[in-house]
Amino acid sequence: MTIRLITAFVLALLFATAFGRYYIPWLVKQKAGQMIKTIGPNWHLHKQGTPTMGGAIFILAAFLVVLTVGFEGMLKGNYSHLFVLLFAMVFGVIGFLDDWKKLKNKENTGLTTKSKFLLQLAAALIFVLIMNKAGYITDKLYFPFSNTEIPVPKWVYFILSAFVIVGTVNAVNITDGVDGLATGTSIPVILFFVAVTYIAGSEYLQLGVFASGLLGGLVGFLFFNFNPAKCFMGDTGSLFLGGAIAALAFAYDMPIILLTLGFVFIVETLSDIIQVTYFKLTHGKRIFKMAPFHHHLEMGGWTGKKWKEKELFFLFSGVSLLFAIISFIGVYHRYM
Repeated sequence: MTIRLITAFVLALLFATAFGRYYIPWLVKQKAGQMIKTIGPNWHLHKQGTPTMGGAIFILAAFLVVLTVGFEGMLKGNYSHLFVLLFAMVFGVIGFLDDWKKLKNKENTGLTTKSKFLLQLAAALIFVLIMNKAGYITDKLYFPFSNTEIPVPKWVYFILSAFVIVGTVNAVNITDGVDGLATGTSIPVILFFVAVTYIAGSEYLQLGVFASGLLGGLVGFLFFNFNPAKCFMGDTGSLFLGGAIAALAFAYDMPIILLTLGFVFIVETLSDIIQVTYFKLTHGKRIFKMAPFHHHLEMGGWTGKKWKEKELFFLFSGVSLLFAIISFIGVYHRYM
């Protein structure tokens, strides 16, 4: 099992770093440059034209691993990793449509919020229904740390699941606002699932192969996405990544772990919600200099220190790693 997990990681890492060297120049030739919002920090404007849709690098890396390292498991009838991949790719397609529309219109607005939400909600419901029908997930809620399970009515489970998935997907998307931030904060999250596979055994090996492949793809992509970024993942990448994280949490039958595992994403999302709500209630006042929270720190909020992008990367990635470790402790006794 260890060999297959390592093989998945190394194969994806090598593919991502090699493919990126050719893919990014191709994006430049296609003039697939990101449009930067003028309402953001003005020092981000120099990023105008940086290639977007770079998420295809780690998406294809994960796809390659699923079909090669994961092939043996499919011969034995285990397709759980394939379900997770296809589900994440549905969100990636939604993100691609959003990116494509932005490029076509040469502005930083793509699909409408309503259309994106409805597409994501439909995808989430279909995924939960299929995974439940196939026997990969149950209608019991597992509570980490207390190591208990509580059965809930299926209709309640499905509705809650759909909204949790959509929320997770968009939380990762919101975090993607600084060079390498969504990548760096997602790496410890995916590493958590690889670690769970290692202690859980062969039952989750197929899922672990996918997680390890995605981890390798993200590390490879980080070479191009770290500040100063040569390429952005775009909504193509961030929606795929959010879909993969949510799908893995449900496939491992522990969606509640997202409360701690996704701590950074939750903080980013809450800061956005609080800012908008407070702005409307007070007719123009703000709690944060700018939301989400990473922009607040970037603009010197509260302390006056203006955090640089590299500093934000290490801060948020470090916090994400800390909560990944806490989450691992919370589920450890489920398997040991």
